[in-house]
Amino acid sequence: MQTPLLSFYGDDLTGSTDVMEALASQGVDTALFLKIPDVSLLDRFSHCRAFGLAGTSRSQTPGWMDDNLAPAFSWLKSLGAAITHYKVCSTFDSSPQLGSIGRAIEIGRDIFGAAPVPLVVGAPQIRRYTAFGNLFAAYRGETYRIDRHPVMSRHPVTPMSEADVRLHLASQTALGCGLVDLAALKAADADATSDRVFAAGDDIVLLDVADEETQAVVGRQLWRLKAPSGQFVCGSSGVEYALVREWQRLGLLRAAPAFSEVGRVDQIAVVSGSVSPTTERQIRHAVDNGFEGIALDAVDFAAVDGAAALEAAVARGLQALASGRSVIFYTALGPAADRGAAFSLEDGSRHRLGERLGALLQQLITRAGLRRAVIAGGDTSSHALGKLSVEALTLRLPLPQSPGSPLCIAHSADPAVDGLEISLKGGQIGQDDYFSMIRDGRAA
Repeated sequence: MQTPLLSFYGDDLTGSTDVMEALASQGVDTALFLKIPDVSLLDRFSHCRAFGLAGTSRSQTPGWMDDNLAPAFSWLKSLGAAITHYKVCSTFDSSPQLGSIGRAIEIGRDIFGAAPVPLVVGAPQIRRYTAFGNLFAAYRGETYRIDRHPVMSRHPVTPMSEADVRLHLASQTALGCGLVDLAALKAADADATSDRVFAAGDDIVLLDVADEETQAVVGRQLWRLKAPSGQFVCGSSGVEYALVREWQRLGLLRAAPAFSEVGRVDQIAVVSGSVSPTTERQIRHAVDNGFEGIALDAVDFAAVDGAAALEAAVARGLQALASGRSVIFYTALGPAADRGAAFSLEDGSRHRLGERLGALLQQLITRAGLRRAVIAGGDTSSHALGKLSVEALTLRLPLPQSPGSPLCIAHSADPAVDGLEISLKGGQIGQDDYFSMIRDGRAA
């Protein structure tokens, strides 16, 4: 196996496929594993130049991170990649109690050493920007400071009340955070300024990305300043978008591959645990365009004794599929229907909801012989896909109109699942016709 350019850990599944898309669509063959692979599974992907682990840390406690991130990071380090990336959501939503990015960085420094950790959050390709340390994100054609974003400022689990990334991070870790700001990156002496900031003694250094120019400069800094023994980096898929630009400039990549059309399938199944208004619009569009929509009571479905609810849902789904229609199950139709207050992280109900949706999808795929499916919701995807016996994912088709939610190929020892085309869609991702687009095999 050749030495990889990059390895990464995604804090949820949709974020992990976002990274895979950013790399593989530009000629960096990438394998995404659902758990640390054995030697034989890793050997199947020996041609790849990037390897990832899809995790669930975005929805986990710092205690869980202490137990689970250290072995994951150690395995990634063992691959010998020049850079290892802890991938977080581009909206940076997190808290000291749940999905703590600060704690993850602390664990990364324990494994990779005490060199300053570059932090890159901006990614213009998905309309995320950082300027003078503040994070901005687009929503329905407008760009908002993240603490005024119509969705993320009101996130049901980790609302963003602070736009300054450094201040937000300060609530999660005592590590100091420096900044290479927009003006410095656009100046002629950007390299020298970056050197000074990285040498100033801060444990983390945030690098602004607001446009293609600053993204290219940041990619140069990441590659130029990497530690010889392997560099630990934190941030969104903006890390990959920046690095790809630098690798292309240096001639390290082959030409971007051409992806063949996948074509329409008669039916797909969708399960959604998202409460996002974006997903709400997508569900409504799907129902108006040939899907049968089936609402699930989230609390009943996630109950410890929820086997009967699962069985009933499977029966309804198979009936809908037998009629020739695609089917979409959803636990909420937008924020107004959010039942999140009824869930407790301590009793496992929040995770169990995603696992039950995965079990539902597994039954529909196996019993109806489906070859294409969608899971909607970042946390949902992470817990649901584990029920499908998927061992690894590779990119089947990037979706330029909905970056961050590509169509993937599932690799599994289960022949009913192996080769399944599946998309994992984050709550805020995609145009209104997203589910129809996946059914129809359209890239735009």
